[in-house]
Amino acid sequence: MKKEKNLAVTRQTAEQVVRRDNLDKKLAFMAKQDTKNALSALDSTPKGLTEEQAEQHREKFGDNRVTQGRKVTLGQRLMKSFVNPFTGILFVLAIVSTITDIIMPIRQGTPEDLDPLTAIIIITMVMISGILRFVQETRSGNAASKLLAMIKTTTNVERQETGRQEIPLEEVVVGDIVHLAAGDMVPADVRILHAKDLFISQAALTGESDPQEKINEATDKKFDAFTECHNLAFMGSNVISGSATAVVVATGDDTLFGSMAQSITQEPVVTSFEKGVNAVSWVLIRFMLIMVPLVFFINGITKGDWMEAFLFGISVAVGLTPEMLPMIVTTCLAKGAVAMSKKKNHY
Repeated sequence: MKKEKNLAVTRQTAEQVVRRDNLDKKLAFMAKQDTKNALSALDSTPKGLTEEQAEQHREKFGDNRVTQGRKVTLGQRLMKSFVNPFTGILFVLAIVSTITDIIMPIRQGTPEDLDPLTAIIIITMVMISGILRFVQETRSGNAASKLLAMIKTTTNVERQETGRQEIPLEEVVVGDIVHLAAGDMVPADVRILHAKDLFISQAALTGESDPQEKINEATDKKFDAFTECHNLAFMGSNVISGSATAVVVATGDDTLFGSMAQSITQEPVVTSFEKGVNAVSWVLIRFMLIMVPLVFFINGITKGDWMEAFLFGISVAVGLTPEMLPMIVTTCLAKGAVAMSKKKNHY
């Protein structure tokens, strides 16, 4: 299973590399062309596409949607809600309690020793905790989806039959003529055809706060990054001032923003905080695994009742599990404070 997953990730990465390489070649080519040749290369005109051409381009290049990553299935969300080290410990304790308090008295013919309360309490608490987490995450995810559905972003596109009109960003296709003004979002990767005092913020792509001036002149200059090219604008950026007319070069996942989003939606990298929490959690779990046998043997040797000693050791494990939770948070905060003090950083 792991090998198949690695192969799938490798295949997906190779596809992204090929797509990004094709995009780089396309952007480099469009930057060198004058406006007439740029339109001709995209099978477009100064008055835009016809509706028939727009449908053909949509079938060929796809919709202007950026893939948001694989949707988490119901089973995966349930597993995420219940599978963690402490829940695993509680499940093991519930199994042990079931064996000692339910199964053994039944087999030994001593129904008076039957006591399922401990196992029921542990399983109930685990189920309540997991269900609450699952329900809350589902509700928050649904709320976020509803909020996103309420937001409709449009752009001004010119087509031959209808002229200039506002259409949803998702309906923009390669070859469309778009008109940009101050405050507009750039709907896709575009080649500037006409510009007047055009300044665009590319902070979402480059992190640079200063807006970049864009003009329509062709260039043969090689840039370290295409975001530096003065006649190209990219999805994810927005117009600060001025106005412009541009032709769409790439849409959706084929854009620079789309390629960045694809790399982000791969298997997430474990953060330092998560590593710290996991490390401390396993240290405390190992401590419990050492502590419980010690308590069992010491109690058994001193009192001579090994069954009572075993049950007492189980109760110690049950008691230690919730007591560890505040220790994890405190330890992680302490580790962070020590790390900051070593680097002499002030926040």
